[in-house]
Amino acid sequence: MTRVDVWLWAVRLYKTRSAATAACRGGHVRVNGAAAKAATPVKVGDRVEAFVGRERILEVAAVIDKRVGAAVAATCLIDHSPPVPVVEREAPVFARERGAGRPTKRERRELDRFRQS
Repeated sequence: MTRVDVWLWAVRLYKTRSAATAACRGGHVRVNGAAAKAATPVKVGDRVEAFVGRERILEVAAVIDKRVGAAVAATCLIDHSPPVPVVEREAPVFARERGAGRPTKRERRELDRFRQS
């Protein structure tokens, strides 16, 4: 068994261990449906729910307490999270009034950014 904050950091869900601890303290982590403190132990088969930009539902497949490579970390969990919602964005339209003259430096940069995307 290992602490939930250490496991979340080791499987690369959080970038730092202190960020994982802060998420536990802030109520963003649940283990088997109950709110989890940073020191809550996790074992194989536990269900961990964490909010990291979106809701992540993970099952502990292997208990690790050292940060490992991404390929190894992926084998230590089973992801039951819902799929990432697809956000449809409209293409930005850059329009200048006719006869407005030469673009300013700021407008020129905006045009360049628009053309690159």
